[in-house]
Amino acid sequence: MKLNRKRTVCVGFAFFLICMFWQVYDTVVPIILTHKFGLSQTVSGAVMAADNVVALFLLPVFGALSDRTNTRLGRRTPYILVGTLVSALLFFLLSFVDRLQLSYLAGADPTDPAHLAEAAAQTAAHPATLIFFMALLVMILFSMAVFRSPAVALMPDVTPHPLRSQANAVINLMGAAGGIVVLGLGILFGTGREENALMSYVLFFGVIAALMLASLLVFLLTVREPAWAAEEKAQEPSPDPGEERPAGGQLLPAERRSLLLILASVAFWYMGYNAVISKYSVYAGQILGRDYNTTLIVAQAAAILSYIPVGYLASRIGRRRSVLIGVALLFASFALGSFLDRESPAFFSNLLFAVAGVGWATINVNSFPMAVELAGHGDVGKYTGYYYTASMFAQIVSPILSGVFLDIDMRTLFPYGALFVAFSFLTMLFVRHGDSRPAMKKELLEQMNVGD
Repeated sequence: MKLNRKRTVCVGFAFFLICMFWQVYDTVVPIILTHKFGLSQTVSGAVMAADNVVALFLLPVFGALSDRTNTRLGRRTPYILVGTLVSALLFFLLSFVDRLQLSYLAGADPTDPAHLAEAAAQTAAHPATLIFFMALLVMILFSMAVFRSPAVALMPDVTPHPLRSQANAVINLMGAAGGIVVLGLGILFGTGREENALMSYVLFFGVIAALMLASLLVFLLTVREPAWAAEEKAQEPSPDPGEERPAGGQLLPAERRSLLLILASVAFWYMGYNAVISKYSVYAGQILGRDYNTTLIVAQAAAILSYIPVGYLASRIGRRRSVLIGVALLFASFALGSFLDRESPAFFSNLLFAVAGVGWATINVNSFPMAVELAGHGDVGKYTGYYYTASMFAQIVSPILSGVFLDIDMRTLFPYGALFVAFSFLTMLFVRHGDSRPAMKKELLEQMNVGD
C-alpha cells in the first residue's frame, strides 16, 4: 500500500490557505492590539482568546455537519468554498479598520514606549474603532470555523488508515509552506521591524487574501472529493470483526480514556506553543531587539524538512512514541529559550526554533491520526472537531493566562511554554489507544499465517 502523494498535496491546499491566515493572525494581530489600540498584554490576550470562544463551539458542530452533508461537490468541499471566500473578504476589510485607528496616531514613534499610552488614549476617545475591529475578528473566526474541521477531515476520507500519518505529514508540510510564504512576505513588507509597528497593513492583508483565494482555486480545480472518497472506500480492505465501529458507535471505557488523554495532551501543548508563537512577535522586539520573521521562518523550514521523515518514523516506532519524542524536543527548545537575551547570537535562537519546528512537526503529524483512529465510520468530521476544540480551548485560556505573566515580566514567556509542554508529556504517557500498528509486522504475520 503506497500513499498517493500528488492527491494528498492537492487536498493540502486547503490547509495551506488556513495556515497562511493563522500565521498572520498570530503574529500581526497582537502587534495591532498593543501598538495601535494600546491594550496591555493581558487584555490583548483576552481579545484574541474571546475570538477563539466562537471556534470552541463551532468546530465540532461543522465537523459533524460535514459528516452528514451530501452534495455534488462532496461532504467537505462546500464548507471549504464558502468559508474561504467569506474569510478572505473579511480579512481584507480588517486592514481598513486598522488603518482608521492608525489615522488617530499620526506622527507617533513606535520605538518610544510613551506611544502606547497615546494609543490607549485614542482608543478611549474613539472606542467604536476597537468595537468594529473586534466584531470583524469574531466574524472572521466564525467563517474560518465553518471549514477548518471539514478541511482537515478530508485527508482521512481519502487516505487508508495505515497511511494517515504519512498523509498528515504532507498536509502539515503544506501548512508550514503557507506559514513560510507569509513570513517571507513579512520580511518583504517589514512587518517584523519595531520601527514599522505602526505601519498600514492594507496592502499586506490584500496580498494574503488574494493568495488564500488563489489556493482555493487550485484546490477546486484539482480535488475530486466524491470520486476519491468512493475510490478509497472501495479499496480499503475489510476490517477484522470488532475493529471498525459504525457511525455513532460507543467507545469502550479504555478507548474513551485514551481519547480524553489525547485531547488533554493537545490542549496542554497548544497552551505552551500558542503562547510562544502568538507573543514572540512582541517578545522579539521588546526583549531580543530583532525581527521575528527570520526566526519563525527557520522554525517553519525545519518543520517542512521533518514532516516526511517523522511520518515514516511513526510507521516504524508508532505514533505515540513519535509524539513523545516531539514533545521532548519542544520542551527542550522552550526551556533553553528562557536564557535568550539581546546578547544571544542569532544562531542560537535560530537553532532553538529549528528544534522547536522539528518537535512541533513530530507532534502534529501523529497526534491528529491518533484521535481520528478512534472514530467510527462516518464520524471522522466529528472527531476532527473534538481535536480542534481541544486546541481552541487552549488558545482561549493561554493568551489570557500568559498575558498576565507577561505583564509582570516579559521573560516568563519561554518558561510558561516549557511548563505546559511538560504537562502534555505526562498525559500522553498514559494513552493506550489510537496508535498505529507497523504495516511490516502485520504483513509478516499474514505471510506466516499467524493471527495478530
